[in-house]
Order: sequence, then structure tokens, then C-alpha cells
Amino acid sequence: MSDLSLIQYGLIALIFIWSGFVRSGLGFGGAVLSLPFLLLVQDEPLVFLPLIAVHLLVFSSLTIWMNNRRSQSQKGGKNSQTLTGFGPDAAATASEGTVDWPYLWRMLRIMIIPKLIGVFGLFTLPANVLSAIIFVIVAVYSVSYILNRPFRSKSKAVDVGLLMAGGYISGTSLIGAPLIIAVAAQHLPREKLRDTLFGLWFILVFIKLAAFIWVGLDLQLIHHLWLLPCAAIGHVIGLRFHDRILKAETPVFFRLLGIVLLIVSSVGMVSVLL
Repeated sequence: MSDLSLIQYGLIALIFIWSGFVRSGLGFGGAVLSLPFLLLVQDEPLVFLPLIAVHLLVFSSLTIWMNNRRSQSQKGGKNSQTLTGFGPDAAATASEGTVDWPYLWRMLRIMIIPKLIGVFGLFTLPANVLSAIIFVIVAVYSVSYILNRPFRSKSKAVDVGLLMAGGYISGTSLIGAPLIIAVAAQHLPREKLRDTLFGLWFILVFIKLAAFIWVGLDLQLIHHLWLLPCAAIGHVIGLRFHDRILKAETPVFFRLLGIVLLIVSSVGMVSVLL
């Protein structure tokens, strides 16, 4: 990214603020809802994927840690009024958290092999082909948002298929979240959905980042110095937004988001074809 103009750097900074907002606000979408914009600035996915991966590792782990501390302190305060702090009830309360680890490991067992296949595919596909795949996937997601008909599964077989597809797409481009959420959202309570997904993203992205290091890909470390604060600004705003959407549905927001994404992905497809 050393040969970009100041305007391009400014646009990248704004996109990473948006990425941080979406990631903490929705629990997913830090990549799928920002990568198409980044590719319009510079059409090189392997430049931005390491940046997005590191940001996800940092902010997902930070959010889980903070939420578990807050959850334990709130429950501890309630228990101190009714319990002495000993016995099975207190122990069970202390073990509760904001991440459903058993369900997370269940999803990971299904996704791990397709994930590894996708990681390998990332380094064999040409950059323009990978960009085209990303734009097509985002366009499909955007139409589902516009129609207010997000992906949903109705059987265990479909669940497995969606998780495997999401794992593969996550391996190729880090944008498999909507397919995974189509399954997870039906089996997890809303208050545990985001942090459970954050735990899953952390593991999947750690695998991807290890692959980046193994093949010697430039991790763009110098650019983290100014992009991490940008993502942090969006992250803080997104945390407040998440508290609100836990209390109310926001179909209008997703519909507008879908329209913007469809426009961006269409422009991106045209640019790739030309």
C-alpha cells in the first residue's frame, strides 16, 4: 500500500472504521461488509486480508474477555444478595459465560476440513478470480438483506452443508460468516450469539493467519499502527449499537446495507471484468 494517494489512504481509514463498527455491532461482517469497498480502492485481496485477520483476533478476544468479566461481576453481585457464595448454584453461575463453547466446538468439527481446503485454494487462485468470487458472494448476501430473507436452514443435513460451505469460503476469503450465521442463529440465544461467533472467528482466523505466515505473505505490520486505532473507533461505536439491536429488530438497517452492498459488488464485478 506504499504507492497509494492520500485520498486512498483516507478511504481505507474510513472503511476500517466501518469494519470495526460492523464487527462489534453485528458479531460478523467485518470482512464481508468491508472487503468489497477495500477492493475498489486497491484490487489486491491479499493486501487487506492479513490486516482484517489481525483486527479480528484483537477485537474478538478483547470483546469476549470484557463481556465475560462484566457478566461474572453482574451475576456475582446478584448472588451475593441471595447466596453465601458456596454450593452448586454459585459454582454453576460462576462457570457461565457469554460463549457457548460446546456448540462452538461442534461447529468447528464440521468446518475444519473445508476450512483447510479453502486456505489452500486462496494461494492457487489468481487475484482477479478471487476478487470476482468475493463480489459474487457479497452480491448474493446483499440480495438476501434487501428481501429481508436471510439464509436459514431447516434440517441437520442443510446445517452441515451450510457450515461446510461457510468454512470453505472463510478459508478462501474470510467472508463465510452469513452462511455460518444461518445455522448458529437458530441454535444460540441472542445474548450468546455474537461472542460465540467471535470465539469461532478467532480460531478460524488464527488458522488463516498461520497460513499467511507459513507462505511468507506480507502481513502489512506497519499499517497496523494507524489502522488499528481506526478499527477501534468503529469497534466502540459498534458495541453501543449492539446493545440496541439486542432489544429491537432492525430490518430497515439491513435493507439499506444490502442496497449499498449490491451497488458496490456490481461496480466491483464490472471493474474485474474490464
